[in-house]
Amino acid sequence: MTPPPAPATLSPLFADWFARRGWAPRRHQLEMIAAAQAGSHALLVAPTGGGKTLAGFLPSLIELAERAPKPETGPGAGVHTLYLSPLKALTTDVERNLMTPIREIGLNIHVESRTGDTKQSKRQRQRDFPPDILLTTPEQLALFCAWDGARSYFADLKCVVLDEVHAIWSGKRGDLLSLGLGRLQKYAPEMRRVALSATVDDPQMIADWLAPSPNAPLPSPLEGEGGPEGRMRGLPAPRSSPESQPEDTAPSSELLRNPPSPSGGEGSDVPAASTVTIVRGDPGAPPVVDVLVSEGKVPWAGHTGQHAIPEVYDALRRSGMTLIFVNTRWQAEFVFQQLWAINDENLPIGLHHGSLAAEQRRKVEAAMARGDLRAVVCTSTLDLGIDWGDVDLVIQLAAPKGASRLVQRIGRANHRLDEPSRALMVPASRFEMLECQAAREAVAENAFDWEPVHTGTLDTLAQHVMGCACSEPFLMEDLYAEITGCGPYRGLTYDQFEEVVDLVATGGYALRTYERFARIVRDAKGRWKVRNAQTAQRHRMNVGAIVAAATLNVRIASRRGQRLMGGRKVGEAEESYFEQMTPGDTFVFAGQVWAFQAIAGMDALVTHAQHSDPKIPSWGGSKFPMSTSLADRVRAMVQDRDHWRVLPPDVQEWLELQEAKSVIPQADTMLVETFPRGSRHFLVAYPFEGGLAHATLCMLLTRRLDRLGVGPLGFVVTDYSLAIWSIRPMDGLDLDRLFEPDMLGDDLETWLEESFMMKRTFRNCALISGLIEKRQPGNEKTGRQVTFSTDLIYDVLRRHQPDHLLLKTARADAAAGLLDVARLGQLLARIQGHIQHVHLDRPSPFCVPVLVQIGRERVGGGQAAEMILDASAYGFDEEDLIAEVMSDAPPELAGAQ
Repeated sequence: MTPPPAPATLSPLFADWFARRGWAPRRHQLEMIAAAQAGSHALLVAPTGGGKTLAGFLPSLIELAERAPKPETGPGAGVHTLYLSPLKALTTDVERNLMTPIREIGLNIHVESRTGDTKQSKRQRQRDFPPDILLTTPEQLALFCAWDGARSYFADLKCVVLDEVHAIWSGKRGDLLSLGLGRLQKYAPEMRRVALSATVDDPQMIADWLAPSPNAPLPSPLEGEGGPEGRMRGLPAPRSSPESQPEDTAPSSELLRNPPSPSGGEGSDVPAASTVTIVRGDPGAPPVVDVLVSEGKVPWAGHTGQHAIPEVYDALRRSGMTLIFVNTRWQAEFVFQQLWAINDENLPIGLHHGSLAAEQRRKVEAAMARGDLRAVVCTSTLDLGIDWGDVDLVIQLAAPKGASRLVQRIGRANHRLDEPSRALMVPASRFEMLECQAAREAVAENAFDWEPVHTGTLDTLAQHVMGCACSEPFLMEDLYAEITGCGPYRGLTYDQFEEVVDLVATGGYALRTYERFARIVRDAKGRWKVRNAQTAQRHRMNVGAIVAAATLNVRIASRRGQRLMGGRKVGEAEESYFEQMTPGDTFVFAGQVWAFQAIAGMDALVTHAQHSDPKIPSWGGSKFPMSTSLADRVRAMVQDRDHWRVLPPDVQEWLELQEAKSVIPQADTMLVETFPRGSRHFLVAYPFEGGLAHATLCMLLTRRLDRLGVGPLGFVVTDYSLAIWSIRPMDGLDLDRLFEPDMLGDDLETWLEESFMMKRTFRNCALISGLIEKRQPGNEKTGRQVTFSTDLIYDVLRRHQPDHLLLKTARADAAAGLLDVARLGQLLARIQGHIQHVHLDRPSPFCVPVLVQIGRERVGGGQAAEMILDASAYGFDEEDLIAEVMSDAPPELAGAQ
């Protein structure tokens, strides 16, 4: 890390503009200018409303203002600054705001945006006549890297600005972005990298990811059985047709001609050393964050916040523009319907989430910008730094699941550094009350969520390798040197890189006899290039690392004779959901009630429902897991009696009742309660590690309990606890052995091999790597067609090449994304020897939130089909369960109910 240089001074041109606006440049804006003048890469961490975006662009605006007239063609005619945002909408917002200083100062600077929605004619014009500043997305950068003219197009590039870097760096989109930055650095060695964020817990980690680095020495690719002079490991020659590969192609055994040197290889343009200056903005006014306690009480259980809808309506009625954030698309639809049901004043309320049609989202965004809406119910689609108008209040309905996410959402209010933002959190249950209070305290301390170190994924690397081949031929050693200069891939071995290239060239050992998997070939100079123009075109149609669940277009149906025809599109929803429906089933979508009619191709045909009382479906999006740092805060709060005083009286009494009926767990222990109820026996544990880790733990525990002969099993989880039930008692189990970390070995591997999750994850890896292409010229495969294709390949590879790169990648993805195995491993290590077992004769107060979930969802062990998972059969009605828990409670704790 390089310390920030002394702040620069503004030229009179820009100083006068600040003065006319009644502003003074902020310290961090001047430090960003100084870092640019020193030729340093920079990471700016500053609160929302502090002028981060302007700080990122100011050095470019100054350089462009002082340049000579721009030639129409040739050197100096290319893009000067590339801006990359994780959201398409953010590029539009930034373009609008960036034009203000350009127009008011009178600068001759051409700014344009480019996203997947940009018309083809405009894209071609941008290619022929590049703007000075181009605003785009990571997916478009991946497409640029696959252009045949990318090197000359970006030869003049001086700066790349990455906005909201915290939202993208640690996933596959971040991997693809980092690889794209490495490619741009190759084209323009003097290019500066600038990253912006308001919520970074460890700036040095982001700076390490951002920095281009000297390349690591080659990890002995020539060392075989005979030592350094032994036989080279080469790739088998892919099949090729005469028109796609010249006859004098070099044999694959000569693949590695000149191994990369530690400095990056002959001809490497990567700088020998790179520094990142970390600039921190001054803190803004502390936000005013309140927690809503509806009618003085917090529910025992729940996750929607439905109980507080009348108070939420009153809050938005008394405020100006209000954003109501929820955590899932289903919850957005639900809350929108609930608010409309009581909207007696006909306040204009909008709905915004990722499954709505782009046209509908744009209408809501435009109405927000004009100030025509009083409130918008939204998901993470409005999390990031878009300034859609004068937002007065942010409401977080149900727990936020992370301090960083809460800070991002709070920052949407006011959007001014020196004025406090107003936010209102609405806990849906008593455990959520603990989480909301923990998040509130984290925000007050300016403490963000921790981020794990991320290693680059190989399916993403395969896509990038293919893109490079589409752009220009490459030598293995040169591309390896370039890739290992990218943050996520610094530890990539040459063997791994060779395996990735083999995947792109042949599909892998088990697939190499199939012509269609041979996508790149070698020319007479030993360079790899795309097989033909058609292959390059298909690749460019499928770039990106976002693989959504298979969806269908939701279209309003009309009848023509005996046929149903699809009309106006109202959005998209998961294909798997509609496959469970029968004609006439009703559901809520886009704020309206629809009746399902049929599936036609890639469309779900619907009509307006005849009544307004549908069954609300669970569709679209997944719930965020509670962050590790927030979970630690909740555990610490539970054990600290002095801390309880900040909680509402009924929640304090609930904790005291738990202590009276069972025990309060210590932060470094895990409480396990066992008790009988009816003919069933229950085990309830409280890890506080989030629903994803809990569900994985339960799946592994049920396998282990099945082997112990405990009997038919079922389980349910929340973010705070898990419950397993059986027909035999579990009191006599050795809990330390039951929760041993070795379940993450063979038990996990066996379960993964049998799980549908592996096929789903493999499908995503196959799409990202390009092994399977969803979009082709004039055709797009349906989700079912993609799944059918990937399932066939998955079965072939499992039988014939179980160590195939994509199978290994899918296992790693499932462990990280679907199962949270790393977090589960930390949990199991933490609780070894620290499990506190309490046997009860009835459920405890802490049990209620998880037990009332029984009957709403189920996953069981090997004999679970024998179980009748009907909530009424168990008697887990919430009111009855609370009454049972409260029986014999001390009179002073009667208020806990």
